[in-house]
Amino acid sequence: MTGIEHPGAFHGLPVFTLPEPGDQHATPLPAADSVAWRLDCLENEDHPFADLWPRFLDTVDTTRVRALVLGPWWHDEYEPLRPVLDRILADADRFPALRALFLADVVSEECELSWLEMTDITPCLEAFPGLTELTVRGCGDATGDTDRLSLRPFRHDALTALRFESGGLPGSVVRAVGASRLPALERLELWLGVTHYGGDATVADLAPLLSGAALPRLRHLGVQNSEIQDEIAAAVASAPVVARLDSLSLAMGTLSDTGAHALLDGQPLTHLSELDLHHHYLTEPVRERLRVALEPHGVRLNLDGPDDWVPEDDEIRYVAVDE
Repeated sequence: MTGIEHPGAFHGLPVFTLPEPGDQHATPLPAADSVAWRLDCLENEDHPFADLWPRFLDTVDTTRVRALVLGPWWHDEYEPLRPVLDRILADADRFPALRALFLADVVSEECELSWLEMTDITPCLEAFPGLTELTVRGCGDATGDTDRLSLRPFRHDALTALRFESGGLPGSVVRAVGASRLPALERLELWLGVTHYGGDATVADLAPLLSGAALPRLRHLGVQNSEIQDEIAAAVASAPVVARLDSLSLAMGTLSDTGAHALLDGQPLTHLSELDLHHHYLTEPVRERLRVALEPHGVRLNLDGPDDWVPEDDEIRYVAVDE
């Protein structure tokens, strides 16, 4: 899970982890609407989620909570997310002001991304019609009878930011996003990952999103962390949605000179304020072509690359985040 850290802020609010009961070193609880509340059963190791959740409801004015961050929901051995999510959604009516939800703020020291099993997240969007921001971290791969990250096509009139951080995002999830009605969505970020961890999305799956037809207000698009980054770049080069974007990210994947040439030979990108291509596999001549083509127009380019890659080793390209 390289490069993933606990966020210091979420939804424009500082993240505050609910302390253990009786913690003499804990600071006084902040106002309910002044922070993004983070729940973490590893921090509260003697208190499973079945105890942590009702304590949160009893000690914080949940009618004023604006942002909720779910950290590790297990305190000993890993447990499925579904029962925990069901418990949160059962109390959805106690959170009328909730505008942002993060599932799940977990880093590699707590659980590798490939082991971080998700579930059907559609009920979150159905239970919180006022939600404007949703971040989901986890992989699509699952073994045996365990749950799997999934999404059904949905309509949500308030959602402005949707982000999937995954080392293996199922193509079914990408297709569901493309089939959804999201008239307010301004930011969409998809970490596609690799097939080994369930990331089987194809360029065809992205077609409805790249058309922009169902996303009239989209201003930032990230299709990144992919082992088919060159194919994605070629599709983006002629995608209708690009003309409406303010920023674009094709970062974190296996982008090579082939994909960069497609971008340079495609539709103009000079209207963008930012083009993020970090963690790429571009040779210096191609990087210079990008600089010359875009920087004079005020486009901010991120061309940071993997520190250990050299052009002669073209066979060892890898995405930034998988396991």
